[in-house]
Amino acid sequence: MRYLAAGDVFRHHVKHETELGQQIKTSVNAGHLVPDSLVVKLILQEVRDKLEGQNWLLDGFPRTVPQAQALYEQKPLDVCLHLMVPFETIIGRIAGRWVHLKSGRVYHNDFNPPHVQGKDDVTLEPLVQREDDRADVVLRRLQTFAERTAPVVEFYRSHDLLQEFSGTESNEIWPTMREYLNTIIEPVAEHAYG
Repeated sequence: MRYLAAGDVFRHHVKHETELGQQIKTSVNAGHLVPDSLVVKLILQEVRDKLEGQNWLLDGFPRTVPQAQALYEQKPLDVCLHLMVPFETIIGRIAGRWVHLKSGRVYHNDFNPPHVQGKDDVTLEPLVQREDDRADVVLRRLQTFAERTAPVVEFYRSHDLLQEFSGTESNEIWPTMREYLNTIIEPVAEHAYG
């Protein structure tokens, strides 16, 4: 199964300073979600270019009913997986993340702290927190996300495509998800998560 994360697509465009990347950066830094028309254009192009004819998992898309309708009409789904994780857990995971910009090394206050606080382990250069990883920005984005995606959950529920999974840790959610996915597609290989 191929995996496509909307956030990775967005970061690629931001990093390469495309016109679309500039629009994404403005929205995210203001604590807003990226506009539907831009998201649909980017993600459906990625699906057509890279995932055609394969099983695929989209992460972070769709987030609104117009996005869900566009996907439903252009690339019908077998299932929508809805992960239910408390906001506090998400904020803690994201707001604790620090990056060494030159190398892309990622640290986390709790899960992978640097040897010297605020410094890269290899170069001792300063670490930075991405603008969209700040707790206040994450909270605003999560609140907007919840408001805008509740109708998406209902959209997929009404089409009998919704499967929901709850938890606070990957090793709690993933085994249940994997067991479900194994009932609808042939597993290619078993790998330990992590």
